[in-house]
Formats: sequence, structure tokens, C-alpha cells
Amino acid sequence: MSRVAKSPITLPKGVEVSQQDGLVSIKGGKGSMEMRIHEKVAMSVDDGVINVSPRDEERGSDALAGTMRALLNNMVIGVSQGFEKKLSLVGVGYRAQSKGTVLSLNLGFSHPVDYSVPAGIEIETPSATEIVVRGMDKQRVGQVAAEIRAYRPPEPYKGKGVRYADEYVAIKEAKKK
Repeated sequence: MSRVAKSPITLPKGVEVSQQDGLVSIKGGKGSMEMRIHEKVAMSVDDGVINVSPRDEERGSDALAGTMRALLNNMVIGVSQGFEKKLSLVGVGYRAQSKGTVLSLNLGFSHPVDYSVPAGIEIETPSATEIVVRGMDKQRVGQVAAEIRAYRPPEPYKGKGVRYADEYVAIKEAKKK
């Protein structure tokens, strides 16, 4: 069996799990999420612990059990604590400003870039060069952060651009004469 699928998921206080016809819904303090469990994977909930196992001995079922366990764990963490990604802007005049459901970015273009924030995601700008993306769904938080970064990825000569807060950008040496 998959090493990931073997480890059980313990539910924190205030998180409820209900399962019906292969559809799992998890409710917590931050909201609720739903996901359909693959038919090759069995899931059981006992005393605040979720166990995931493959229904048959096929190798694909084993891998799916690990994937489903990881997705369920991300849902449990999402509804109890939530996820966040931090971005930083490096460059002269690069700024970010959050205006309700629109993130306005000045990234050295001749025009400001307006990014409309999708539902279920919160964007905060603690300072003009910092962006914090928060939400319940780990995949959507990462996707939104990647879309914002894609407007101006860090370039390798001066390191200017939008980067993840924990990202290391290797600076190249300029061409010698």
C-alpha cells in the first residue's frame, strides 16, 4: 500500500466529515468543501480519524489511495486553518494595492495591471511590495499566486519581478567586455 495512504488523518476540533455516494463533504470554521472519492478507493471515518485504502490490489488503485488521502488532508487543513502564499515585488516603482476584489499592480509597464480576485480567495497587501494570498483550497491559492507571479517573473540579471517570499533567484553575471 502507498506510504501516504497508510497514515491516517486526525480531524481537529470543529471539523465534521460526512460521506454519501462517493461524495465527501468536510465542514470547518473557515467553510466547507466537497470532493468526489474515486471508485477504486475506500474511505472510512472512525472517532475523528479518516482512513483511506485501495479497494483492490492494482497498482493504480494504490497510487490513487495516496492521492485521495493527500487531497482529503489538504481539505481538512483548509477548512480548519486555511492556506496562504506570500509574494514580494522587487524592483524600483513596483507596487501592489488591493481594492476590494481587484488587485492593482504597477510592474514597470506603461499601464497598471488589474487582477480580478476569484471567489473564495482573499488578497491582502500589508505593504506596497508584499502580497498575501489566502484561501481554503490549496490548489486555488497556489494557482492565484502563480498567475500574479506570471505577470512579471523574476529576471536573472537584477532579480526584478514578482517572486514568492521564500523563493531564491540565482543572479547571473553580466556579459564581460
